[in-house]
Amino acid sequence: MEISPILTVAAKEFRDRMRNRWVLAVALVFTVFSLVIAYFGGAQQGAVGLRSIEFTIASLVSLVIYLIPLIALLLGFDAIVGERERGSLDLLLALPITRLELLLGKYLGLALALTLSTLAGFGLVAMLLWRHMNANALFHYVGFMLSSVLLGLAFLSLAVLISVLARDRTRASGLAIAVWFFFVLVFDLLLLGVLVTTGGRFAGDAFAWLLLLNPADVFRILNVFSLEDVRTLYGLASVVPASLGNPAAMGAVMLAWIVVPLALANWRFKP
Repeated sequence: MEISPILTVAAKEFRDRMRNRWVLAVALVFTVFSLVIAYFGGAQQGAVGLRSIEFTIASLVSLVIYLIPLIALLLGFDAIVGERERGSLDLLLALPITRLELLLGKYLGLALALTLSTLAGFGLVAMLLWRHMNANALFHYVGFMLSSVLLGLAFLSLAVLISVLARDRTRASGLAIAVWFFFVLVFDLLLLGVLVTTGGRFAGDAFAWLLLLNPADVFRILNVFSLEDVRTLYGLASVVPASLGNPAAMGAVMLAWIVVPLALANWRFKP
């Protein structure tokens, strides 16, 4: 495997996203939604305006869990199947480039565009709110931004896997929406259903470890568990054991969610 073909494909993918203003559009979406949530996130409790960074991050976590996975899946679902439908995949593979190099180049280019838009959007919010942040608050907010990037990369890996598995763009888009629906909306409901059905006998460490099967839940634990007030607010103190409160361990789980789908995509993409 050579680095040069990977970088060439990645640069083309990134330029395409920059050319159609995709990065700017997503960054603006993150900025606007983040500012609205930061100021009006406490409206249900009768409070409007900036609150502590802990509650601001807690409010933004919900935004990220809904938006970033959807954006990542829509960004990458046609990475391979789109080339196949346009008839350009065989042409690309006729060049001096392996399937793995093509796959990694596609992923890296899309990942760079997604990372740039995420950091730009949330970074602009930090610049607008920096007067309300001390050093500790800034530390937590930077961690939140980095974990948001990891969440996006995890779902982008799933999108590339879908793109390799699907026969056409229509099926790929349907699978992408189904994956988003399952991980963001259905997964936690299933766990809660099992918890209620078993009368709480399923509770404990086993229940908490099952949360690792969902990258969105890993992201939630990573951002909320270290904030004491918010952990109590979310009820995680009684659900998530202390062993899962290690940011390094949760970061490693997120990295696994990035690597494993890509490895499966590479295995399935082989001739």
